[in-house]
Amino acid sequence: MHLKSIYIQKILSLIVAAFAFTSCVDYLDPYPNGNRTTDDIWKYQDMVQGLVGQCYDVMARNYNDNEGVYLDGASDDVVITSTTHALNRLAVGALPTSQDPFRTYWDRNYRSIYLVNLFLKDRRGYNTRFLVDAHLDSLVKNRLQGEAYALRAWFQWDLLQKFGGMANGQLLGFPIVLDPVDIKAETNLARNTYDQCVAQIVADCDSAYKYLPIAHRDFLVKNVNDRAYAGGRYWGRMDGITTRAIKALVYLTWASPRFNPANDMTRWDLAAQNAKEVIDFKMKTDAVTNGFSATKAVNWFDPNSPSIVWSSRYNNANDAMERMFYPGGFQGTGSVGATQDLVDAFPMKNGYPITDPRSKYDPANPYADRDPRFYATIFHNNAKAVKINTDKSMYTFENWQNAKDAAGPAVNSRTNYHIKKMVFMGLNWSDNSINRQPHSKFFIRWEHMLLTFAEAANQVEGPDGAKYGMSAKDAMQYLRKKDNTDGGKGFLTDPYLAEVATKGKAGFNEFIKNERRIETCFEGLRFYDMRRWTTNLTDLNKPVRMARITRNSDGTFQYKLDEVVEQRTYTSAFLPIPYDEMLRMSNLVQNDGWQAWK
Repeated sequence: MHLKSIYIQKILSLIVAAFAFTSCVDYLDPYPNGNRTTDDIWKYQDMVQGLVGQCYDVMARNYNDNEGVYLDGASDDVVITSTTHALNRLAVGALPTSQDPFRTYWDRNYRSIYLVNLFLKDRRGYNTRFLVDAHLDSLVKNRLQGEAYALRAWFQWDLLQKFGGMANGQLLGFPIVLDPVDIKAETNLARNTYDQCVAQIVADCDSAYKYLPIAHRDFLVKNVNDRAYAGGRYWGRMDGITTRAIKALVYLTWASPRFNPANDMTRWDLAAQNAKEVIDFKMKTDAVTNGFSATKAVNWFDPNSPSIVWSSRYNNANDAMERMFYPGGFQGTGSVGATQDLVDAFPMKNGYPITDPRSKYDPANPYADRDPRFYATIFHNNAKAVKINTDKSMYTFENWQNAKDAAGPAVNSRTNYHIKKMVFMGLNWSDNSINRQPHSKFFIRWEHMLLTFAEAANQVEGPDGAKYGMSAKDAMQYLRKKDNTDGGKGFLTDPYLAEVATKGKAGFNEFIKNERRIETCFEGLRFYDMRRWTTNLTDLNKPVRMARITRNSDGTFQYKLDEVVEQRTYTSAFLPIPYDEMLRMSNLVQNDGWQAWK
């Protein structure tokens, strides 16, 4: 192909991409001179590929937004420092229609669904010729077709999580749109039932699976010449095993008490089956040299971390997480803080919860001898930020009253805890050469699948069942044995795990919930978990606590660990359908508890 033609294709592709995501009315506006329309896309194979590729660019690339750690601020794990932040207002029952933090995600998801629907409609994308060589062309078109289905499933799943809920006595999801319809135009859509939405997401996952390779790995592509169009270069794009992971997550929520009033056990079984398929893939296929290891720690700064099942594209040389987590005294903004409630969820180094006398927990010295995961996750009073691979302390946290890091200033956490998870310990803004590392969002990882399997399998057959070739207890053992992100080791012996497994489904379920809380904190999952586990608002409306610390004259400390820092006020377990969409589309029904948003 002539170089000039290739250049024109790339320019036109960039123009379509820019206009596809800036218009408030049409998802694909005409070009500025008015000479080109959406139909021109089909003349240029780069543009056709762009319909799918652009969907990845609109996804979050970090945890510093309303889908990540700020959403944890609507749960009992985090308190947001700014009391005017939208998620803080949600938590205290004061969210106005003008500050809807989820409105942008409704638009993002439907815009992306529009693009993949355009690709899928009448198989027009699949029937596009991308390459002259028939075999290589088939690799490209099958991958794109599979990605389109998988991406539609993903954005639909996001719509279901955010906007699904009870309305007028019926569980409803989102309006299913399978044609390239601009929902910002003159449309009047109705919400499908929750069950219909689940069925559609599962169907799209299964359609995607038929076209996609099981994973994008070079070692799975036998023909070396095919690796220009298949294999590891497409890491970060949808693949077959990701669709199984999405199904596991969808089934887990659908099986949970709030969305499964009849406790249909087949839903739990399907969640366990799909999670186990992902687990088996990681342990049997991905466990190659320098690849996946069940005991290896998560590396938040490696976009190719073997624990990833599916993640976002990455922001290179980024320090957003460090800025928001560190206090003002270390050039951060202290935007969020961990709650005392989360701190109390971490067991002691012998594995026993702090409520068990055998743990030897001392409330007068609450940070001593805790589970190593605690030290890798939370900065507490008198903790040190130690530079990676050294014994050099970059900063010491002083959270006692009137100290530099204590609650009060807008650049300090309101709880007297700061967050260490996802903080790169080689970064110091005082260094001559600042070491910033890549950050990305690990949407689905190995640990998520262990937790999904354990919760579902326990519901089906208890802690020690053998139906799936792995028990819920086995899955939790893998989780608790793995290394920690700052070099700490997991539990090599775990008497508490063995003991709690003898307590049956109910006791083990509570154990799994606590482990899930510890493992996934600050990832934006806790709010959804709290909601799906109950059928009331009791847990969501519990007040959250902080640590009040006093420094004695001899340098010791007194800890008051039961002080309420924020009262929570939820009138609904569900998030609202965007207010302006409710005004525009009369067929939409608002979720219960949002009467003022109708």
